[in-house]
Amino acid sequence: MIRDNFSNMQSVRKNVVTVENGGVVAAQHKHGAQVGADILAAGGDAIDAAIATSFAMGVVEPWMSGPAGGGAMMIYRADEDRTYCITFGMRSPAGLDVADYPLSGEGVAGDLFPWARVVGDRNQIGATAIAVPGTVAGMGLAFDRFGTMPWRDLVSPAAKLASGGLSVDWYAALIIASSTRELAKNPTAAETFLEDGHWPTIAGWTALSDKRINLDRMAATLQRIADKGAREFYEGDLAAEIVADVRDAGGCLSLDDMKSYQAILSDPLATSYRGGMVYTPPAMTAGENLAECLEILSHQDFEGTSPGADAYGAYVDALKTTYKRRLRDMGDVDDSRAPACTTHFSVTDRHGNMVAVTQTLLSIFGSKVVLPGSGLLMNNGILWFDPEPGRPNSLAPDKRCLMNVCPAIGQHKDRRFAIGASGGRKILPAILQLTSCLMDFDMTLEDAFHQARVDFSGGDTVIIDQSLSPDIVAALGERHRCVTTRRTAFPYAFACPAGVLRQGNINQGMTEIMSPWGDAVAEHRDGS
Repeated sequence: MIRDNFSNMQSVRKNVVTVENGGVVAAQHKHGAQVGADILAAGGDAIDAAIATSFAMGVVEPWMSGPAGGGAMMIYRADEDRTYCITFGMRSPAGLDVADYPLSGEGVAGDLFPWARVVGDRNQIGATAIAVPGTVAGMGLAFDRFGTMPWRDLVSPAAKLASGGLSVDWYAALIIASSTRELAKNPTAAETFLEDGHWPTIAGWTALSDKRINLDRMAATLQRIADKGAREFYEGDLAAEIVADVRDAGGCLSLDDMKSYQAILSDPLATSYRGGMVYTPPAMTAGENLAECLEILSHQDFEGTSPGADAYGAYVDALKTTYKRRLRDMGDVDDSRAPACTTHFSVTDRHGNMVAVTQTLLSIFGSKVVLPGSGLLMNNGILWFDPEPGRPNSLAPDKRCLMNVCPAIGQHKDRRFAIGASGGRKILPAILQLTSCLMDFDMTLEDAFHQARVDFSGGDTVIIDQSLSPDIVAALGERHRCVTTRRTAFPYAFACPAGVLRQGNINQGMTEIMSPWGDAVAEHRDGS
């Protein structure tokens, strides 16, 4: 069955960024990518640039990610010809009491997951939704193990960005407007993002606006992290201030939670595919689901230079298989209504090192709590847990959160690539199809990102890009409940990917073609 949401068609193109003997950063916000590219130009490598980009993205997209979030990163070291994984997912506080999250009996919650609703949405909004953050620890571990430039030089650019404030363009205004009611419940969040309890005004139809949101407190916090190191966030005076502010707001985060938090460096999952390799994060991510999908696809042969009906059918079948297992065994429940509330960026340098990072606050604006001392927007990682007991992902104290992130590094023939995406459950389908485009069909990075995608995220409906040929749409409709829709700038019916690719000494970067904010930026050295 096919339901068509739109009848007219449009075509959008975005150019791939290419550089010879230089590095590239591809991110969901060009200003964040520029910070990473500047680090490459200053002599840093891909890991240095990724650390700098991570902190910068928390400034230019504060509703997506930040120091008080979590995620995962994949690292390829060209000098070792080896791939590593660093996971820095959030954890529930050790002092969390499940009894503080009673079920209301009022049906299904309305945010990312269709859990049973908790009284007062305590697992979703406010300080009771805050989990132990991991992003700063993840970047700190990457620096300790692989960093080449001074830590201060990597974090200070984000502090400088924050000191200039957040530009309120139409997208920022729209995102703030979508969360105004919840932001208004927290005094510091309201003071930071709202104007007299309302979303900020922007310019008229034909005018430009220089309106900026003051992020001075965040800037000062980032500079403290730059000056004192990553563990200041977990063990120093800053950690004590964060804990005090969270507890004053009603949360249960403790200093012991912060001090005991450690990111994890491990070997990735390694999946052989089409004579190449794909590396993904291990447990508590969607990495093992991507590996399962690739194993299923490996038993089929596809013809042509781009995916046809057989390939798209195989994608959906593989996704249905892995989501059935994920929802049953890993405890993660689907809701394809969820907006993209994560960020992803990928980096490659002139030496061939690569990094893919996905980081998140979970919901848009996380818990909708901004701490008065640090100015940090806090996560709502507790929402990742099912509030009903007796399930694989049920809420409990001192427990790792199950994430949808799936940064990946692949190698096929003479090419290597690093990709990932934001978009909740839509991440896995996007990364599966991009990987197939690059490895099954030897497509260019540019063509792979422009290739129409389908989405199946564990519900009962396959979402199809309406630009696919009628034959492919009809073939999928014969076997699945389908809906066609347009690939647009907002909202995203599909995930929002970013990736880099290296072939010889040529590096390329590409971001989601419909995102006007995402872009790839090449390093520029004087005289190059």
